Amino acid sequence: MTGRIMRIEVRRSAVPGIALLLVIVGAALMLTVTGGYAGRWTQLAVYARSTLMMLMPLALAGGAWLGRRDRRHRVDELFGTTVRPRWRRSVPLAAGYALALVTVYLLTFLLGIPWVAPSAGYFPVSTIPITAVGALALVAAGWLGMAAGRAVPRVATAPVLAVVAFAVLTFVPDYVSMSGYDENFVKVRPDPAALLLAPAINSLNDFKTIPSSVSLLQALWLAALATTGLLLLGAVGRRAVALAVLPAVVGAAVAVPLLPTGGYSGSAVLDPAAVELVCDDDGPQVCVTRAHAALLPEVVGPARKTLALIDAKLPGTAPTRVEEGRQLVDNTVRSDANHVRDDGTLVFDALSIGWTGFSDVSPDELSAALLDAAWWRECETGYPTFLARAVAVAWLTGGQPDLGRGSTAPEEREKADAALRELRNLPSDEQRKRVQAARAAALGCEIDRFHSLLFLAQP
Repeated sequence: MTGRIMRIEVRRSAVPGIALLLVIVGAALMLTVTGGYAGRWTQLAVYARSTLMMLMPLALAGGAWLGRRDRRHRVDELFGTTVRPRWRRSVPLAAGYALALVTVYLLTFLLGIPWVAPSAGYFPVSTIPITAVGALALVAAGWLGMAAGRAVPRVATAPVLAVVAFAVLTFVPDYVSMSGYDENFVKVRPDPAALLLAPAINSLNDFKTIPSSVSLLQALWLAALATTGLLLLGAVGRRAVALAVLPAVVGAAVAVPLLPTGGYSGSAVLDPAAVELVCDDDGPQVCVTRAHAALLPEVVGPARKTLALIDAKLPGTAPTRVEEGRQLVDNTVRSDANHVRDDGTLVFDALSIGWTGFSDVSPDELSAALLDAAWWRECETGYPTFLARAVAVAWLTGGQPDLGRGSTAPEEREKADAALRELRNLPSDEQRKRVQAARAAALGCEIDRFHSLLFLAQP
């Protein structure tokens, strides 16, 4: 009977139209950034959460529109004279709206699966709670909107709520985070734990995930917020309104002290399974991380070709295996991964992934990156080594130093060309010994020696 009432309420209300609008917006947001999550389940869940910055304001506004239904049809006074409690009249529509919002969010997530499933080689379990929190956030927004629409049954309530919610979700976290920097743009104060009460996530490292404990606390907070919205929807009188606010207050009081500081970047933790190496042993070993396992077939050929080239020019000292680095641009993975590089391993930077879920780097570009990586190790000197690396790579390949396009000063190009000419003018054995010594110096972070060996008499 209850289900039948709910279906009738949904069918005769604006719920189908609101849900359709949210599906269209969610689909548009997901389909315009497929390269951001293709081939990675965690990234798909994170990008679905990022759509909440638009979907939550719309769900809130949709709820406000539904909440003013009785006033819009001028039956609120008539219904107020009946013996049936207000909450009993409100629950079927609220339940139907919640079901519609959960369906919208799941459809938004499911739309990304064709770009993930064919190429993802690893499904993190944390994807499930991250997604569940997003669905719960939409329900909380919808019920709060219904309560607001019933309390202030004006035409302007819905659009005003949408604009305010969008501004709060978009600008407040950034403002709070930026306030933690000093005048030299140095972070002097971590982001407060309360920032995690906002469910929208902007981005996450491929090798990290949101801990289930954080998702559980967020779910607790959002469930409390949704309960407050539902209670406000059926509340009559000031005392009932005051009691209805209690779940949200208690939820925030419990969740905030237990949430970590630092916002989403501070709460994210290394996913050990994501950084495990998946290797091809049919020849010199080539490994990539499990998070990027689908890229292994693309890497094997150029990697072994590069190893063979280096071995031909530097016999006895060439690396014998290749593996993908487990550090992305935010420099946070290396220490967690406890990754030690040895001279026999050529470590290359994580590949960028295109909209297909596979690498958007061509074999030639990958080979060039691997050759460059043979001379690179992260050192704390901060001294640039790209000129010396370009000279060394050119010596290996027999070509000219590749310094990129248009971003290098002419004098630097002349300096690299002159260094290569001087190197090639040496006897063959001397060339090989110098380059071998230069690689050892580069991998040992002896940057001055690395330069002096390749640039010979040049300053």
